Amino acid sequence: MSLFAFPNPVNEYAARVTAALVVLVAVATALSGSVWGLAAIAAGFWLRLLFGPRISPLALLSVKVITPWLGKVKLVAGPPKRFAQGMGAVVSTAALVLFLSGAVPASWAVLGILIVAASLEAFLAFCLGCVIFGWLQRRGLIPEDVCEACNNISLRRL
Repeated sequence: MSLFAFPNPVNEYAARVTAALVVLVAVATALSGSVWGLAAIAAGFWLRLLFGPRISPLALLSVKVITPWLGKVKLVAGPPKRFAQGMGAVVSTAALVLFLSGAVPASWAVLGILIVAASLEAFLAFCLGCVIFGWLQRRGLIPEDVCEACNNISLRRL
């Protein structure tokens, strides 16, 4: 396994639990006004983007503890979920950079966007990053071979 491997397929319930944990941490960060919370959120997204769930504390809690306890499995394609982690990494890093540059209200607004996106995933099973991934793939900006299951309905797992 490559150091930078990301699972494919992904348990959608694990992704949703991780998103719920992100929502909890992000809301706590917003309420406390903590720059350290912003840094932790950004670091978590970068860890999940680069290494999958292997070293991210929130992903490990989700994959190893909470999701097995729930006993639910629904496998979905991994590449769109990785793309979504990349979007989270960019948005959370932007919130951190804005905070550090003194644009604190803008930082909290950007964190609010992240909370909305993570909430959609966690509570409604709507992955905004996955939708954007599909849109980009249908327009040829992401090659079809990146996610064959995304292009071929017969390869999708139910």
